Amino acid sequence: MRWDSLFSDLEAQFSAERALRDESEITERARVELGGIELSDRLRGVVGSGIKVMLMDGSVLQGGLSHVGSEWIVLTEGARQWLIPHGSVLSYQGLGRLAVKEASRVQRSLGIASALRALSRGRIPLVVYLAIRNGGGHKLDGVIDRVGSDHFDLAVVPQGEERRAGSVAAVVTVPFVAFTAISSPGGQEF
Repeated sequence: MRWDSLFSDLEAQFSAERALRDESEITERARVELGGIELSDRLRGVVGSGIKVMLMDGSVLQGGLSHVGSEWIVLTEGARQWLIPHGSVLSYQGLGRLAVKEASRVQRSLGIASALRALSRGRIPLVVYLAIRNGGGHKLDGVIDRVGSDHFDLAVVPQGEERRAGSVAAVVTVPFVAFTAISSPGGQEF
């Protein structure tokens, strides 16, 4: 009888140790897996949902997340769409725990320059919001003429006017790091 209880006790201890080891291994694997999740993966997990974004200039935008690039997002706020570089965002609110990896290598490689080139090809009138370090911001209305590897040229035109040679007030070169967001004028999609 004593042998039976001794072996039962040893089996119980062994099972408890194995369960503890398994739990520890699962926890460690989860930590390692979580360490490989990128912000873009978390953002793709909530595409189609509403989120709130706080920008570096202190402004807050809220809307439906419609697109996620490797360096940018598109947020739809009513009739207006916003192209927002990841680098100009201070915080996101409304991200769930779901993370979705980008399936396409091509999509993964599309940076902010690719998004700006698409806007340039479409000759879409835009409002460009520039970051100003001491708070607030500045905005320019215009059409993107050219896009380089780290900057773009914006033909500044009066709001509501089309880009024509006679309507261009100035051509402003904007480094990518200098803008916090680009929006379509109300009612126009990218």
